[in-house]
Amino acid sequence: MKSAAGSSAALREEPDGRPLPPGWRSYTSPEGRRYYVNSCSKETTWRRPSSSAESPQRPLARQSSSPYVNGSHSSTKSCQPTEAADVALRKPSINKQPPGSVSPAKRQIKEVKETKITINCVTFPLPGEGPEQQLLKPNEWSYCDYFWTDKKDPQGTTSVAGFEVLLQKQLKGKQMQKEMSEFIHERIKIEEEYAKNLSKLSLSPLAAQEEGTLGEAWTQLKKSLHDEAEVHLKFSNKLHTEVEKPLLTFRGDNFKKDLKKYDHHIADLRKQLASRYASVEKARKALADRQKDLEVKTQQLEIKLSNKTEEDIKKARRKSTQAGDDLMRCVDLYNQTQCKWFEEMVTTSMELEKLEVERIEWIQQHLRQYTTLRHETDMFNQSTVEPVDQLLQNLDPAKDRELWVKENYTGEVRPVDMDI
Repeated sequence: MKSAAGSSAALREEPDGRPLPPGWRSYTSPEGRRYYVNSCSKETTWRRPSSSAESPQRPLARQSSSPYVNGSHSSTKSCQPTEAADVALRKPSINKQPPGSVSPAKRQIKEVKETKITINCVTFPLPGEGPEQQLLKPNEWSYCDYFWTDKKDPQGTTSVAGFEVLLQKQLKGKQMQKEMSEFIHERIKIEEEYAKNLSKLSLSPLAAQEEGTLGEAWTQLKKSLHDEAEVHLKFSNKLHTEVEKPLLTFRGDNFKKDLKKYDHHIADLRKQLASRYASVEKARKALADRQKDLEVKTQQLEIKLSNKTEEDIKKARRKSTQAGDDLMRCVDLYNQTQCKWFEEMVTTSMELEKLEVERIEWIQQHLRQYTTLRHETDMFNQSTVEPVDQLLQNLDPAKDRELWVKENYTGEVRPVDMDI
């Protein structure tokens, strides 16, 4: 163990000349109190160590309670460069500060087992670490629960933010809505063309000379084509006003502008988060450099006692303390920015979810109107052929024959045999 911050050179024996047990060294805290460190077991204690196994030592401080212990980081630092520090607040104590810390700062970073990982500047818990997170809206498959991480494209070369996936869903929904409107427009064109052809056919002179009850039924059938054409023309007009136009105009051009505002807002927060994270990494590196410098100077102090070296240690210690404080400030700012991003992601994603529900309900309403109009058209069409059905049921070949004969007979006197 390197000498603690605030101590003088390590000694292997007491000032009174009594030797310390093997592996033990004594140091003096900034307050002038003497403490002892075992370089093998890393034990630190205020009490003078005894060679007797029956006298346990009172621990001075936990060895890994701070990354600043003895002026250096704990060796458990993760290989993940994107890990965010776990920051805890520590209140000042009226007791003398144990020599295990470099700074009398109110806060200190605790180095523990890695439980978090930072991906694209956003910090997440590692799988299986920490308490299980509960869904914000259980059993609803809500947007606010499932779009926190970024999604890699199929090639795996780039990634798309989860919020961007939600925006693409909105834009796709707008496009689907437009295509539905175009489909209904094509249906309207078919109806209009059909009505036009029915009306034209109803004026055909074909079989116009049919007579009797059959001729009357035939005439009514041709008239029903004209009536049916009117029904389909009315159907096409209603499709335009009650289905096509609402689908086309629902959330006009301003909708895309609103989506851009959402996009820019969340993107700006992500940029701020990336900037905060870069500051954390810079501060982390600065702290490591300061601690390394302090360690080197402390080692030099153990080799040679000089006022200059001791003064250098004090300066290095102050710089290490300042670097630690800077790191914690950076981590605080990062966490504040991530919290803001989190809150905005929740509220905005739920707003997008609400917009999607409204879109689907709007389409449902107007497609149901389509089916209603279609049923009405069938009923009107049925009404146009009912008179034809009635006339066809009343066809009377005998009556038709009577009427025709009366109008076209040439004589009722029959021929007789010739006399000789």
